[in-house]
Amino acid sequence: MSAYLKRYWFEFKIENVFQFPGAIGNGCGVCAFSEDDAIKIMDEKIFTTIKRPPISKVIEDVDIRKLNQVHVIPNILPPVYRGIWYPL
Repeated sequence: MSAYLKRYWFEFKIENVFQFPGAIGNGCGVCAFSEDDAIKIMDEKIFTTIKRPPISKVIEDVDIRKLNQVHVIPNILPPVYRGIWYPL
């Protein structure tokens, strides 16, 4: 496992956004040591009572400036610590 954290951005195949935690339809940002570590964090912190939807897209080392400026950027934690930085 790498000693350095990477920023991951996940998007999901969601048919009914109302079945899932708020804002997850926009995507999910995670800092983790690897993609597998990021998925584990999501499963432990977000998808505790409902199964994680299929992942449709993963961006490793995402440039947060390219994420949605209206919904995502104003609602993120600093994406520098291991864990979920979007959604809050």
